[in-house]
Amino acid sequence: MEFPPDDLNLVQQVKECSTLEPPLPEEDPLDPRVRDALAVYTDDWLVIQRKYQHYSTAYSPHNSESQRERQRGLVKQTFELDEVAAADRHDDQDDIKRRSASLDDTPRGSWASSIFDLKNSSPDVLLPAVLERAAAEDLDRRNTEARLQGRHPDLLGLYPPPDEDEAVERCSLPEVPKEHCGQRIMVKCLSLKFEIEIEPIFGTLALYDVKEKKKISEDFHFDLNSDQMKGLLKVHTPNTAISTMARSAIFSITYPSADIFLVIKLEKVLQQGDIGECCEPYMVMKESDSAKHKEKLEKLRSQAEQSCTRLGRFRMPFAWTAIHLLNIVSSVGGLDRTDPDSDSGNGTWNERKKKGFERMSVGEDMCNFATFRPATLTVTNFFKQEGDRLSDEDLYKFLADMRRPSSVLRRLRPLKIDISPAPDSPHYCLSPELLHVKPYPDPRVRPTKDVLEFPARYVYTPHTTYRNLLYVYPQSLNFNSRQGSVRNIAVKVQFMAGEDPSLAMPVIFGKSSCAEFMKEAYTPIIYHNKSPEFYEETKMKIPANLTDNHHLLFTFYHISCQPKQNTPLETPVGYTWIPLMQHGRLRTGSFSLPVSVEKPPPSYSVQLPGMKWVDNHKGVFNVVVTAASSVHTQDPHLDKFFTLVYVLEEYSFPFRLKDVIITEANMEGELKASMAALRGALLDTCVRFLHQLLSKLILLIVYPPVIAGQIVNLGRAAFEAMTLLVNQIHKNLEGNQDQHGRNNLLASYIHYCFHLPTVEPTAGTPPYELPIQYATLSRASGRPSSLHLSRSKSISNSNPDLATSPATPDQEVQRIIGSKVSRGHLPSLLHEELALQWVVSTSAVREASLQQAWFFFQLMTKSMAHHLFMSSRLDLPRRQRFPDRFVDDIAALVGAISSDIGNRHQKDVELVERLNTSLAFFLNELLSLMDRGFVFNLIRSYYKQSSAFSSMVQDPGVASMFELSVPFRHQHFLSGLLLSELSLILDPDGEGVFFLHKKAISAVHSLLCSHDADPRYTDPQVRAHIAQLYLPLILIVMETLPQLHDFTDNSPSRGRLASTLADGGDPDNGSTINQSVAMAIAGSPLPHAKTNAFALPTAGRQSSSLSAECSRTLLVCFLWVLKNADAGLLEQWVSDLSVMQINRLLDLLHLSVSCFEYRGKKALERINSLTFKKSQDMKARLEEAILGTIGARQEMVRRCRGNRSPYGSQENVRWRKNVTHWRQNADRVDKTKAEVEQESVVDGNLATEASLVVLDTLEITVVESELKESVLGGVLRVLLHSMAGNQSAVFLQHCFTTQRALVFKFPEMLFEEDTELCADLCLRLLRHCSSSVGSVRSHASASLYLLMRQNFEIGNNFARVKMQVTMSLSSLVGTSQSFNEDHLRRSLKTILTYAEEDLELRDSPFPEQVQDLVFNLHMILTDTVKMKEHQHDPEMLIDLMYRIAKGYQNSPDLRLTWLQNMAGKHSERGNHAEAAHCLVHSAALVAEYLNMLEDCRYLPIGCVTFQNISSNVLEESAVSDDILSPEEEGICTGKYFSESGLVGLLEQAAASFNMAAMYEAINEVYKILLPVHEANRDFKKLAAVHGKLQDAFNKNHKSRMFGTYFRVGFYGCRFGDLDEQEFVYKEPSITKLAEISHRLEEFYCERFGDDVVEIIKDSSPVDKNKLDPNKAYLQITYVEPFFDTYELKERITYFDKNYNLRTFMYCTPFTLDGRAHGDLHEQYKRKTILTMLHAFPYVKTRVNVLQKEEIILVPMEVAIEDMQKKTQELAFATHQEPSDSKMLQMVLQGSVGTTVNQGPLEVAQVFLSDIPDDPKLFRHHNKLRLCFKDFTKRCEDALRKNKTLIGPDQKEYHRELERNYNKLKEALGPLINRKIPQLYRPLAVQATQIQRYGRTSSTRARTYTRTHPRTRDCSHAHTTLEECRE
Repeated sequence: MEFPPDDLNLVQQVKECSTLEPPLPEEDPLDPRVRDALAVYTDDWLVIQRKYQHYSTAYSPHNSESQRERQRGLVKQTFELDEVAAADRHDDQDDIKRRSASLDDTPRGSWASSIFDLKNSSPDVLLPAVLERAAAEDLDRRNTEARLQGRHPDLLGLYPPPDEDEAVERCSLPEVPKEHCGQRIMVKCLSLKFEIEIEPIFGTLALYDVKEKKKISEDFHFDLNSDQMKGLLKVHTPNTAISTMARSAIFSITYPSADIFLVIKLEKVLQQGDIGECCEPYMVMKESDSAKHKEKLEKLRSQAEQSCTRLGRFRMPFAWTAIHLLNIVSSVGGLDRTDPDSDSGNGTWNERKKKGFERMSVGEDMCNFATFRPATLTVTNFFKQEGDRLSDEDLYKFLADMRRPSSVLRRLRPLKIDISPAPDSPHYCLSPELLHVKPYPDPRVRPTKDVLEFPARYVYTPHTTYRNLLYVYPQSLNFNSRQGSVRNIAVKVQFMAGEDPSLAMPVIFGKSSCAEFMKEAYTPIIYHNKSPEFYEETKMKIPANLTDNHHLLFTFYHISCQPKQNTPLETPVGYTWIPLMQHGRLRTGSFSLPVSVEKPPPSYSVQLPGMKWVDNHKGVFNVVVTAASSVHTQDPHLDKFFTLVYVLEEYSFPFRLKDVIITEANMEGELKASMAALRGALLDTCVRFLHQLLSKLILLIVYPPVIAGQIVNLGRAAFEAMTLLVNQIHKNLEGNQDQHGRNNLLASYIHYCFHLPTVEPTAGTPPYELPIQYATLSRASGRPSSLHLSRSKSISNSNPDLATSPATPDQEVQRIIGSKVSRGHLPSLLHEELALQWVVSTSAVREASLQQAWFFFQLMTKSMAHHLFMSSRLDLPRRQRFPDRFVDDIAALVGAISSDIGNRHQKDVELVERLNTSLAFFLNELLSLMDRGFVFNLIRSYYKQSSAFSSMVQDPGVASMFELSVPFRHQHFLSGLLLSELSLILDPDGEGVFFLHKKAISAVHSLLCSHDADPRYTDPQVRAHIAQLYLPLILIVMETLPQLHDFTDNSPSRGRLASTLADGGDPDNGSTINQSVAMAIAGSPLPHAKTNAFALPTAGRQSSSLSAECSRTLLVCFLWVLKNADAGLLEQWVSDLSVMQINRLLDLLHLSVSCFEYRGKKALERINSLTFKKSQDMKARLEEAILGTIGARQEMVRRCRGNRSPYGSQENVRWRKNVTHWRQNADRVDKTKAEVEQESVVDGNLATEASLVVLDTLEITVVESELKESVLGGVLRVLLHSMAGNQSAVFLQHCFTTQRALVFKFPEMLFEEDTELCADLCLRLLRHCSSSVGSVRSHASASLYLLMRQNFEIGNNFARVKMQVTMSLSSLVGTSQSFNEDHLRRSLKTILTYAEEDLELRDSPFPEQVQDLVFNLHMILTDTVKMKEHQHDPEMLIDLMYRIAKGYQNSPDLRLTWLQNMAGKHSERGNHAEAAHCLVHSAALVAEYLNMLEDCRYLPIGCVTFQNISSNVLEESAVSDDILSPEEEGICTGKYFSESGLVGLLEQAAASFNMAAMYEAINEVYKILLPVHEANRDFKKLAAVHGKLQDAFNKNHKSRMFGTYFRVGFYGCRFGDLDEQEFVYKEPSITKLAEISHRLEEFYCERFGDDVVEIIKDSSPVDKNKLDPNKAYLQITYVEPFFDTYELKERITYFDKNYNLRTFMYCTPFTLDGRAHGDLHEQYKRKTILTMLHAFPYVKTRVNVLQKEEIILVPMEVAIEDMQKKTQELAFATHQEPSDSKMLQMVLQGSVGTTVNQGPLEVAQVFLSDIPDDPKLFRHHNKLRLCFKDFTKRCEDALRKNKTLIGPDQKEYHRELERNYNKLKEALGPLINRKIPQLYRPLAVQATQIQRYGRTSSTRARTYTRTHPRTRDCSHAHTTLEECRE
């Protein structure tokens, strides 16, 4: 692929003109300065184009837009994930209909009858040719062909585009230079009406900025008078130009601010009387009173008519007002005009405030005049003008205090105006020069005027059109000392071309309703004022060729208002003038001029002696003159430079410049000095004349002038001037740069305007006109017809000179072409001169040129290209295009800059970054211009100098295409360089370069994207060629494998088996059961922790591991190379790899599958909604905060309540740069449904293509690695891993064909070696057999059938597959959410059909065995239907799993599987204790079987060893007769049934106990584990175990909360199996009764309906007969663990009292007449003790109640219990450490200070006042008496303690307590001291009685007999001892 020879193209772009007439001066011939300026403004753009640059990312980056374009028309892949989600949504809708039918109509136990007759169901489509036997080669060939059909060609078109932040080579085309334009508003004047209409009124609009104290627009004059009023002035304005009839204007505002006012001034025709008198009628009279003032009005009208006739030319100030623009913009809401509410009114105040704040929050945007709702205003407040306060200074003061209006005119409907944002291209618009702006469809329509802006601050934009306007502002006049009648003074302004009065030029713009241009203008007149102030603006269009004769003439007149005899209307009273040119410069600024009394003589420009001046020649007239000119710079430094250059070009020596005479002798020095002085020029002016300035400097470099016959080399001076100018522009205009620091003004100059000067400037010839030799005619003169043809053509390098074109050029063109050859001296070439000057430059200039290196580089490349076109050198061989001297200069320059980059990258990072980018772009451009070998050498020399890394040293012997060998890097220089850099940056030992990871990877990604998107490379063979450039990337990525982000880790458990066991991680950390154990728990069909490359030492990984984003991009590049590389090449390469390298490649493929796995539409929708919710939420919060509708307090409350963000704990996501939740949606937050849909289509295609590339590579690996047996397992593992993910139907079909071929070729791999692979394969196939996608099921069934057949053929039995499939099904059923039994049933039928149709094996026992297996599977399946039914009832689900596990008691492998499933379910729900017990049971089961296999002294002897952990474990003992022996085929084959498996299970159990905070149990687990590690001398593990034990024991003292228990009874036939069952439920700690009650009620209401479920509120025994048979009843009671006294001695700690719990108790109060509560003497209590079937915690969270026992307490016993409780509370509060006085006082208050019923005194009075009649109660009476004794003693202790704790403020309170206590003691005294004589016998007898008594004689109603006699109430022993003490 050669570099294209025709890359360069020279294009001449026609410059757009915005007006219908070109803005050119009328004069001819032109002054050289004007001619030059015009050449710059009218020349067409000259652009060097690269034909192929649009393929480069520099100009057409791969952004989301282009990517979306490429993704159009993608085929939607079918994914089961989406199918299931869609089905779920459908189910949800049907659910309500189904719910009523589901359990209501099914009688109990009917699930058993739901077993369908398998033989009657229909199979899936059978695959053709599955049962045929073909040769392996044919099979492979067929598979490969099928796989290559319909593939997506460009992989990277499916991957998100490279990150814009990392893009280096962005190079957007600069904007075409155009005139500056601010935000534009349109003002339309609709009507102006006062209450009385007596005379014409004229208006003026202008914008003023109060803060800057500046008028920021020229005046716009409008006339809204009626035709009748206009008629009064017909005499003075016979013809009216349409341009003066405008009533709407467009104002431009560059710097919007809150201080801008639109000022409206009104004037009227001059009349007698001052302003106040003239305004009075308007303030007094009303239209409604016209009858009253009829005569007066008539009189006024006739006066006005006279004034108009006589004084119609003169005006007087009348009134003014101002509109604050901010009010317009904000009051109507700064909304887009397309806003739906834009028609509505002003909105409520709050809404307005809200909108205002929305704008304010964006800072300057609050004054956004570009988008606001149009407003129509009626201005009612007009202020009359005050004759002595008319100046602008006064106006600013008025505007500042506009809020305090002075006398106001009548406020009725005066002025109506409309203000709106200006349209982008308004019709019928006139430019400030009155040219017609396009589009202008009809010249007869009333125009809109574009008003010229005078920006408040500098605007840095170069001029691009001709403009030459002058504005004259008379300020004030002082005629106080002037003699004679001078009172009504008018100033006449004229523009004179000479001193003769007839030379006044018609260049003054007319105002309103008058001629377009006038020769004179008058200022308004202030009545009887000798020193008037003026506000008039006179606008002139000045000629292009100004001479010393041109001047402004001011004539002052006294106007007589009253018509008097012999008095002329106007009397001249003074004259003064301003010459406009001086030393070649236009004079502008403020002038204070003397005024001559007499008419000046004819030659007045030379002031003659003897002239008479007002006030002795003092300055009495102040005037300001400003110019808006793109010809006159008005800057002394620039003017001097340009003047000198023109003197040199015209060769007009000697020339006077101010005080200096310029001659040939001092010309060079003066010119150099003027260049150096350019740095003193105003930057604003330099920028405005930038194009002329740079062109002149370039001209001086290219054509050194000849002075006095000597060539003067000004190259250095010009280079320095240019460098400093460019640098200054950069420094001051930082905001106007692209991301590489290139100033847009300069970039657009080079791109569009710059061209080599083509004609040498000699006296008399124009210096240069148009870019190319033959186009040198200026626009002013006629243009030869031949040029019209060539203008629009792009001049390509095949025709670089018109001399060779067939059209005959005119003589003019011939002359020019001739002049190219016959020059006096050869010009320097700009690029050569620049290179030379740059190389030799020093100090400040060199530094400045380095700062802006890009500018000189771009200038050089354009100059080189232009030169090649002009000199027809493009056809020469590249080495001959440029002279050697220049080539050496370039090499020296690049070398110097490279060393700068190398030396300075520490000190000045920003500069070096810019410099580096500039150099890169330069070298890139040189590849199109110079010899590429030379450019590569430049790159190499740069690389040697500035590479921050050592270059890679490679073994030269390895000349493989896949390694970064020396030959590779020689042959593919650039890609070799890039890949070497990538390899170095990714090297984990590279110091501190990890921040470059993303940059380096993005560079590769971006390049590959370009190749993919390039239409020239669609052919696969071409792609293969390109892929060769990147082959070493494969090895680089393989080396990087340890640093890649592990995508297998965090894949959430999607309906796959990962839900049971998550891979990797520390067992203590987590949310699910962990498997990071030695070889982990293997063997069952559960995902196993594969010993792959991800098991890398974690310490080394942290520092340099790649982020997920980088890893993903690197992997997609890796897959791109694999996809596009030549398959034959890859095969050869793989065949040379070592086994270790192939394994690494396989690990990489394994990772790639996980990395690009499809996430599903649901996941995308969720990401989208979260992001949207977040942004909405933030916006709402911000609004609330601003509007004050929510304060800090509410915000805090809201946070405390836990209104967390949708991202959980990552509340402050915004500040954590690594958490980029909304990276993908950075552009726009809320995606439409269609966008999410499209995103999922793209995601699906990417996942499919990535997986297919992996599959292709696996096929290649298999072909080449048939000899390397060890590799095949790895290949199958990757294949199985890819089956496990969410894959598309297309991929799975190919995947299954590959798997079948693999098993066909290498059956022994599955059936003789690795059990694990067979188990995994069975699980994957079975999972896909239950797929909802028919084609996937067909393939999976075929694969499963062939697997069985192959296993059978090897050994006439397929026990292994049979067992693995059975286990897999159990596992699948237990864990998969999306599992569908109907689909699986079809697949089983399909397998059966294959067995029946397989003719070869028909006579063998195989079909029968298949049938047995299928029926067995079907049975298991039917069990699961029931589980499905209870999917949402966690307790029932676990019960069913438990039941299934119990059913597999004889099949240890399957029981283990189900225990694992239960553990997984518990972990998901956070029941860690239960999960731990499942694992302990699993370990006990394994221990039993290991013990049978071998007698190993350090292993546990069976489940007996485990009973310290839980008494329930004994269930696992293998004792029955039908237990299988472990040696049998297919039994206990899983890796769990091994020492390491046992260790793994115990490790997991310990981890789960740790999560459940049951640290004591961890100790028991490790007691079993430690002997194993000790026997293996595994000290590392021992250290770890002891470390964990230490942690556990350290955590022991922390306060913990274990479960809360509730008894739940189910009553009613609706519950099916559960009817009349009672359970104890274990709930999370601190669960309230209301919570569980609500949960169960809600759950069953959902199942049976709201009106069916009822909660029984009390805990009394339930009578079934009293219940409604159609209802379902729940009885829920809180229960507490219950211990016998002897048990309490053992159970000391909190843990002891919450572990291994078998008995629970609850109490029910009742009275004999059926009420729950009664008086003290009738209050009974029932204690119910429940004994469980298993001890808690168990493998389930609910356990059946085994037996129930009730104890009934009589009222006195109830009182005893109450008093004992009170006494205990007192004792606890008294002896608490540290003391808590509040608690103590609370308990005391409740004991002694109680005045309530049933206080201690009440109890004593009820039970102790009389001795009971029933002797059975004597003992209780006595016990209660002693309780009170104890109680009073405790009260006394508590009071004593309280006394020590209280402060002085509580003394009175304490005394009160003591008084209460004394009263209580007094009242209790007689009651306590009364003894029952019958109880007092000799002590000896008493002692024997203690032994005789087994229990107290309380009344007991027992439901069951108990084994232990309860010594619950031995307190009578205490009684007798107490009496002894007495």
